[in-house]
Amino acid sequence: MLILCRIRCPHFDHRIRRLNPCSSMASCSQLQKLKFIRQRLNKINKPAVKTIQSPDGDTIDCVLSHHQPAFDLPQLKGQRPLDPPEGPRVYERDGVMMTAEVEEEEEGEHVQLWRMSGETCPEGTIPIRRTTEQDLLRASSVRRFGRKPRRRVRRDSTSNGHEHAVGYVSGGEYYGAKGSINVWAPHVSNPYEFSLSQLWVISGSFAHDLNTIEAGWQVSPELYGDNYPRFFTYWTNDAYEATGCYNLMCSGFVQTNNRIAIGAAISPISSYHGGQFDITLLIWKDPKHGNWWLEFGSGILVGYWPSFLFTHLRDHATMVQFGGEIVNTRPGGSHTSTAMGSGHFAGEGFGKASYFRNLEVVDWDNNLIPLPNLRVLADHPNCYDIRGGVNGVWGHYFYYGGPGRSVRCP
Repeated sequence: MLILCRIRCPHFDHRIRRLNPCSSMASCSQLQKLKFIRQRLNKINKPAVKTIQSPDGDTIDCVLSHHQPAFDLPQLKGQRPLDPPEGPRVYERDGVMMTAEVEEEEEGEHVQLWRMSGETCPEGTIPIRRTTEQDLLRASSVRRFGRKPRRRVRRDSTSNGHEHAVGYVSGGEYYGAKGSINVWAPHVSNPYEFSLSQLWVISGSFAHDLNTIEAGWQVSPELYGDNYPRFFTYWTNDAYEATGCYNLMCSGFVQTNNRIAIGAAISPISSYHGGQFDITLLIWKDPKHGNWWLEFGSGILVGYWPSFLFTHLRDHATMVQFGGEIVNTRPGGSHTSTAMGSGHFAGEGFGKASYFRNLEVVDWDNNLIPLPNLRVLADHPNCYDIRGGVNGVWGHYFYYGGPGRSVRCP
């Protein structure tokens, strides 16, 4: 009868009203939407060999690594994930290996909530946060679920509601980026806004051919249904138009790690005037195969973006950015109260403001080197600002963020 409904509803037949479950055009449309949702879920969610329940309500499926969404791609059919490559070499100066010291109050092991039970996924599988029907029903667009909204991505743009406070380098050839970000749970004022802090590895023009690789933490009630900060990834090769997605919500990123779940909540988090907890992220291009690898924490390889996903990034990046981004829907005609980072301005400094520290890039010879010329930009400085610096402990760093709507930001 459902098939009959789908065919007959556009020209409703009153004679079959009692037989046809589609009693109106609206209900028929809803049934079609539910069918599309189930098709999307079947594509995203793969059969699990083990399931783990997280304290935050997530369901984590342990999926055979060669059954993850990336292996739906024709280029990867029948293959298995690649072995890890050799990582970038640490920068040396005068024959001395340079490593960053961490202040005592910043130390702390970073975990994800789903790991608190002590369970993990077996070898040969990867953990995938299960996408639910409620996730898709909550989305503003079911068809674009898991993608960022289409928008101009120029950092000097005041349109489309996206606001940034970023540090960046450009004008060279970059083969990766590394930085440590402290993690917060900023207030997000409505389900269709988000607040994130991330690294961008960018090539192409800020138009239809923009290539980006992104990773960091985000609070997105629309995407996840809560206000936990979550580890995320993103990619696109056409300026967010039709390609790419968050996490593993489409075929693209190849995960190789059985201990990190992309899209899962991070714990612990930083507190104002209290303990500061950060995550270290490294994205770099494998010189041998050309794929872009992601490292989380100290030596934990999460996986890679295959080079064939991209056009410009098949070679190298021309810009690297670090920083925060929010969406401002201007509720009630005023600026949103969605916070960036800790929700406090950069001038408040350590323990109060958000930070990025030990910022580095990867050069053509697979060396991690200090940023050659860090510039900072806040496109709405009365709402979210940024202050950069450099010292012997944190290398290149900056504080950033803000509360959104305030006396300074009406």
